[in-house]
Amino acid sequence: METVDLLYQAEAQLGEGPAWEARAQRLYWVDILGKRVHLFQHGKEEFIQLDEMVGCLAPAKDGGLILALRNSFARLEPATGKLTRLLTLQDEPAGNRFNDGKCDPAGRFLAGTMDHDEKEACGSLYALDLRGNCRRLLSGLRISNGLAWSPDLRSFYFIDTPTRQVQVFDYDLESGKIANPRTAIRVPEALGWPDGMTSDLQGHLWIALWGGAQVTCWDPATGDLLRSVPVPALQCSSCVFGGPDMNELYITSARVGLDRATLARYPLSGSIFRLKTGVLGMPTYTFGG
Repeated sequence: METVDLLYQAEAQLGEGPAWEARAQRLYWVDILGKRVHLFQHGKEEFIQLDEMVGCLAPAKDGGLILALRNSFARLEPATGKLTRLLTLQDEPAGNRFNDGKCDPAGRFLAGTMDHDEKEACGSLYALDLRGNCRRLLSGLRISNGLAWSPDLRSFYFIDTPTRQVQVFDYDLESGKIANPRTAIRVPEALGWPDGMTSDLQGHLWIALWGGAQVTCWDPATGDLLRSVPVPALQCSSCVFGGPDMNELYITSARVGLDRATLARYPLSGSIFRLKTGVLGMPTYTFGG
């Protein structure tokens, strides 16, 4: 049986949104409820404390990070902690916040919102380009979550967690438009809730399963489950490929909502894990291309 390694014990309330900066060999991720941006490099972990929730981030081509905060986009300079607000959403419901997101291969930052109380289907998926233009791609979402692209960059995969489905869209890289939605994968209830997602160079999707204590690999062409690897954290939240050879899968997790008995069973909840997959992963794209 394949096993994951504990990269480090973090005890994050809601670890999410891992991103791998290949140039610096650095892993970024966020603790949404802890209002922190975390950095892991050369075996050392650091964090930047913010004043509001941060849903996701992406490395920028010219340095720094692009963040999706509660209801706005911002730029963060990791070296100094300087935060610069770029754009605030004007028509989002007051109870919404940003959740998962990442950059597309052309350098746009895609990030989705959700009702923080997880009751209303009032979330949207947005795309922010380098010129500061923001466009809504999807609406009526419950929990906007995992995003990924196919190796040929012509397909875009997206998860709205309560649907238990991975939707696939035709993707126009030049314009950033999506079209022709259809269901690629249906995740059985017994496995958990599909959360964050990434893809490998073989075209397979790697999905973290919230409540399932596992990370899984799927063939989106057939909808078949190919691999399932147990993780010693009940609430696996997302994953990203990284490492020197881009074959290591970094997995985030969360402690939020777990009672004492569950934490006793899964004491590493909120930690960061690593799986050596034996396959090459798609890169983390940067803001600005």
